[in-house]
Amino acid sequence: MPRSNYTGQSYDQPAQAGVLLVNLGTPEAPTASALRPYLSEFLGDPRVIEYPRWLWWLILHGVILRIRPARSAHAYARIWTPEGSPLRVGSEKLAVALQNQLEHARSGPIRVALAMRYGKPSVREQMEQMQREGVRRLLILPLYPQYSATSTGSVIDAVADAIKQMRWPPELRIVNDYHDDHGHIEALALSIERWWAEHRRGEKLLLSFHGIPQRYVDAGDPYFHQCHATAQRLRARLGLDESQLVVGFQSRVGREPWLQPYTDITVKRLAAEGVKRLDVACPGFAVDCLETLEEVAMQNRDFFTSAGGHMLHYIPALNDNPEQIASLAALVLRHTQGWPEFAADTTRP
Repeated sequence: MPRSNYTGQSYDQPAQAGVLLVNLGTPEAPTASALRPYLSEFLGDPRVIEYPRWLWWLILHGVILRIRPARSAHAYARIWTPEGSPLRVGSEKLAVALQNQLEHARSGPIRVALAMRYGKPSVREQMEQMQREGVRRLLILPLYPQYSATSTGSVIDAVADAIKQMRWPPELRIVNDYHDDHGHIEALALSIERWWAEHRRGEKLLLSFHGIPQRYVDAGDPYFHQCHATAQRLRARLGLDESQLVVGFQSRVGREPWLQPYTDITVKRLAAEGVKRLDVACPGFAVDCLETLEEVAMQNRDFFTSAGGHMLHYIPALNDNPEQIASLAALVLRHTQGWPEFAADTTRP
């Protein structure tokens, strides 16, 4: 495939630095017709499904894409807002807030943009647009605190594919993960404490992370370790022990073993053991989405109450709250040290 043609950037325009936030993605509408191409791109990614390509192609196009779009559309319809997809709306708000935070503190021209790994706007589209705007130094910040080949690894693939098509790629840095970042842990803790102050604390706190197949971890993926490292740091910060803060993994599909314990089985077990009020937070998600708003706050709430619990409270993701913006801004500044656009502006208070 030929490389992209010259995009219209002037050679004498001032160079800018940019930050490209990347989130998972979302369909354009909560309909089966909109879900089909989105799921085809998502589930067709060899980073997400590590099966022989010929076999998975037959399964995906022969079975899954005939059935799952309608089911997923029903789930998306339960959380869709007048503004659109919660993940897209929340991610856009986060990007705007981060741009404002960086502009206030730094002297050089800085551009913050948002891309979706699957769906629109794509990583390639946004990188090319930023190049047209004069961005010559670019930090890629996947909105996945814990690294997995299925998430951050796939973003790196998309960035590499985009660079292959560019005649003049930008200077590039990538944030691999921020699972144990002090600012991030503090933002999570303050969010939970604020929730407890407003709504009263439950008997236990469950941290639910997105699951991946166990064989991915067996092959060397650090995700499981990083999830537990996040949980351990948050447990220490909140002053809880292992019986008060527990961990689960959600969203498993298929018959092979995924990371355990499973969230749905855990909430049922806790209810059967007599827990009446359960709080659930999802520290692997920077912005609320289908997996938090529908799977946890609705499906798992029903599992909990059906098993004898009284109330499952979902504690929202950090979204665009000030603590997350501050922690991400600090993360950006650490990863862009030496870039002149990110030098401190000493003329501002």
